[in-house]
Amino acid sequence: MAEFVGAVDQGTTSSRFMIFDHGGNEVGRHQLEHEQILPQAGWVEHNPVEIWERTSAVIQTGLNKTGLSASDLAALGITNQRETTVVWDKRNGRPLYNAIVWQDTRTDRIATALDKDGRGDVIRQKAGLPPATYFSGGKIQWILENVDGAREAAESGNALFGNTDTWLIWQLTGGVNGGVHVTDPTNASRTMLMNLETLDWDDELLGFFGVPRQMLPKIEPSSCPGGYGTTLTNGPFGGEVPITGDLGDQQAATVGQVCFAPGEAKNTYGTGNFMLLNTGTELVRSKAGLLTTVGYKFGDEPVVYCLEGSIAVTGSAIQWLRDQLGIISGASESETLARQVEDNGGVYSVPAFSGLFAPYWRSDARGAIVGLSRYNTNAHLARAALEAICYQSRDVAEAMEKDSGVHLETLKVDGGITANELCMQIQADVLGVPVSRPVVAETTALGAAYAAGLAVGFWKNTDELRSNWNESKRWTPEWSAEQRDAGYEQWKKAVTRTLDWVDVG
Repeated sequence: MAEFVGAVDQGTTSSRFMIFDHGGNEVGRHQLEHEQILPQAGWVEHNPVEIWERTSAVIQTGLNKTGLSASDLAALGITNQRETTVVWDKRNGRPLYNAIVWQDTRTDRIATALDKDGRGDVIRQKAGLPPATYFSGGKIQWILENVDGAREAAESGNALFGNTDTWLIWQLTGGVNGGVHVTDPTNASRTMLMNLETLDWDDELLGFFGVPRQMLPKIEPSSCPGGYGTTLTNGPFGGEVPITGDLGDQQAATVGQVCFAPGEAKNTYGTGNFMLLNTGTELVRSKAGLLTTVGYKFGDEPVVYCLEGSIAVTGSAIQWLRDQLGIISGASESETLARQVEDNGGVYSVPAFSGLFAPYWRSDARGAIVGLSRYNTNAHLARAALEAICYQSRDVAEAMEKDSGVHLETLKVDGGITANELCMQIQADVLGVPVSRPVVAETTALGAAYAAGLAVGFWKNTDELRSNWNESKRWTPEWSAEQRDAGYEQWKKAVTRTLDWVDVG
């Protein structure tokens, strides 16, 4: 009997393949970055072919490093950067255009126009989302309107749309030779095209964006006992593995953090930050700037919903310090540099590089560093970048409390930045509640593995998954209430300085 489950985690900056055992322990992994293509201000793209090639490579290397083969894997789960939009020709497998990444803001005029004539309210009601550049619907519309031949290919049924989960499943199951065109409700709920109540594509919403239904993948459960398809013997696995799990990355992290009960929440620290609160089978509509989204759907069980606070720029602000400003040579140096000072020296950084997401939803905002004086050094700037991650998370936590009435007692955290112990201490200080990191910090891949394993009986139920969760470290608040309130007031003042910068008409 196969003793392991595999997970492909196709993220914004890299693709990784991970293997887990029955205890939820990591057995092996391999990871490769891919190019960030920035054609002009506000545009962010990826090469879908490169993503597929890197994914194939990490699978092959991951198996080789562990000495395992396809027959050792009971199932495969996929998790992915959500909203990032790929449109390709099913006849030859070639993308019609680069993948337009979730951070991309070129569709700001499309999003603004939706709110001017009332269509935005329909999208909020049906899809649980505000019209924003973040989501896939406007990106598909842009490709159909701006890429030669795209509209014709879509209407003739030759052009397919998918987020990167759909693109990879199609490739893994055969590509042009019968690849399966499928997604799950968590990814579909990020397009502005799916009705949250029916869990199906909505004709009225499709009409708003001019998207032909035949472009869209079939929506199947996130944990699918029947499977979406099987990997090919001539593919990167070198054998047949059933693909039975598919979750958008933040929902996957929610599953990996075993947030299965209403009121349980987690915060993932990656390229952006994403806080999700399980609201159970109740569809809670946000009045405080959050998103209503699908948390997961396991087989025939009722769908579980979440409230989500999506923050565009957190980890990528640390990358910016490294790549654009050159004040650090690696992400870990941000902690070393920031520890050289006791506080931010009055400096606040608001990294609104892609506008502001939750709870503001202001595509006209742009990044700002405020409060500078001759006294300040690069260490203050590094500290301000870490604090910005934490203050943005507080913005979202406060909105969640308004919407749900649930006061956060402890924040479960995961993702790369949780390795930065100073940042996690600042998070506890800014929120005023303990912050808890699990032993397996890569909960996104783990959640995809859980969804896949549940589908084939590798794990019997969610109680079994709960027993796998163990705390690695906990941070408790050290700031006084006065210090916390004063810092947050200054943060909110800094946010106002970023607004009305870009004319989105």
